[in-house]
Amino acid sequence: MTLICVPFAGGNPEVFCPWAQWLDTDIDLLAVRLPGHGPRMRETPFGSWDELVDDTLDALAPSLSHPHAFYGHCFGGRLAYELAHRAHTAMTLRLFIAACRSPDTPSAEAPVHELPDADFCSALARMGIAPAEVLSNAALMRILLPAVRSQIRLAELWGDRHGASLDVPITAMYGQEDLTSERQGMTGWPGFTTRGCEFIEIPGGHFFLQANPPLLRDIINSRLAVTQWSA
Repeated sequence: MTLICVPFAGGNPEVFCPWAQWLDTDIDLLAVRLPGHGPRMRETPFGSWDELVDDTLDALAPSLSHPHAFYGHCFGGRLAYELAHRAHTAMTLRLFIAACRSPDTPSAEAPVHELPDADFCSALARMGIAPAEVLSNAALMRILLPAVRSQIRLAELWGDRHGASLDVPITAMYGQEDLTSERQGMTGWPGFTTRGCEFIEIPGGHFFLQANPPLLRDIINSRLAVTQWSA
């Protein structure tokens, strides 16, 4: 089993590195690095979902032919859902959606992706959807801004692009103090799977994946153990 992790807007795959220490020994960890980040810094961010999904599927192709699950956080949840749809394989055994509204739920906030840079960064800080340590680093933000803005744009414009449900069980997680992806915005997820959807509230805000590793460890390991057994 491979757990394929997709980070939030502006996030790097390194955020998932500590997970390798607590995943069960029969679960491999694979994290996605998006254009505009790290070694891909000079790559132009994609302007459409189809381009981004095509590129990511090509990179993941060797891992999609054997059992795998997706974990996506916020923007990464949207991309993980799109990847699961496009991969269309029985080898996708579970989808973990974290801090991400369902495709049929409009964004609770007015769009911010076209705001001037300063206002855009202020909006991200106000909504709590970008890490404070990133937003407070002016030099880093100058580098990351094109990629972050592109990802926020895709996230804000995202909706139900398929009109069909996944044949994959969904575990939907939300932060108890999250102001942008609270439980109400995730209530539609059961309508996007034929295999059942559970909701789990986790103490913390939007970035609970960094604040509650023990709880995430128990959730992910237990669900993947059941998934492998049932498969």
